[in-house]
Amino acid sequence: MGRALQTGSEAFKVNSLTGLDEARPDKGRVVWDPARSIWNMSFLFGALILGPLYFTWGAFAVFLALSAVTLCAGHSVGFHRRLIHRSFECPKWLERTLVYMGTLVGMGGPIWTIGLHDSRDWAQREEDCHWFLRHGKPLWIEGFYYLNFKLILDRPPGFDPGPEIAGDPFYRFLQKTWMLHQIPIALALFAIGGWAWVVWGVIVRVAACTTMHWFISYFAHSRGPQDWHLDGAALQAHNVPIMAIPTMGESWHCNHHAFPRSAAHGLYPGQIDLGFQFIRLLEKLGLAWDIKLPSNLPPRPGISPMSERAFSVTAPGQAEVCGRADVA
Repeated sequence: MGRALQTGSEAFKVNSLTGLDEARPDKGRVVWDPARSIWNMSFLFGALILGPLYFTWGAFAVFLALSAVTLCAGHSVGFHRRLIHRSFECPKWLERTLVYMGTLVGMGGPIWTIGLHDSRDWAQREEDCHWFLRHGKPLWIEGFYYLNFKLILDRPPGFDPGPEIAGDPFYRFLQKTWMLHQIPIALALFAIGGWAWVVWGVIVRVAACTTMHWFISYFAHSRGPQDWHLDGAALQAHNVPIMAIPTMGESWHCNHHAFPRSAAHGLYPGQIDLGFQFIRLLEKLGLAWDIKLPSNLPPRPGISPMSERAFSVTAPGQAEVCGRADVA
């Protein structure tokens, strides 16, 4: 089936994985991931050591601007809402541009990111999953494992992101070379602002984005407000309101678990979602269409409301699916 999304319950499947009847999410071994460990630790310690030495307000402004663009347009919209969940349609040239910006975040290439995201989401939706995916250990221990190790399941699912992704030569190129794409940014920044701009525009930015991703993932699966419960799942999601702006709306994670194909993660009044606002801007420019929302997706089976406001954003018939025929 590749990544083709169907109707009804099929609209909420993890679509790049195959062989799920035989796969098991609870048995496996945790091993050191040398390439990613060296990459992550080099940027982290580089940021801690060099960041204070090369701080200027101009360099800090470059850090904020590049982080905002790559996280919002790249990681949140390009990688997550477009490439992984297909929550809106857009021209292929725009998709590739957004995915390139996502690669510039420095966490990994597009094909690897899809595989990691989908295998993690599948495992967490099952009744039991490996401790490596449960976010049950203390914060700093979790961070150490997240940045330096990987899980190898004894019986993993197959991975097929579909020919439009795995067969795309540009995405294959980005996957093979994702680490190298910090070099042209560094050269351009050095030419404009010297070493201070390189340190804050590349080293501090990559370290901050990588560690923040771990930080949010930890809290979004361990504590915070909830409006929905995913029935039968080993791990539940939470919203992290304080991180809504830095994550471009990704921290409304309970909402996302309930409606993973929705382009909007912030579903209720006051929930800031800059990633969704960017998609709305693309729509106004004629560059995005067929935008998926809970109100135009099929009713989602397997979720239970935890608040009255939960029904205010759902598709017609969601109340009946959730066993609440009295709620419109």
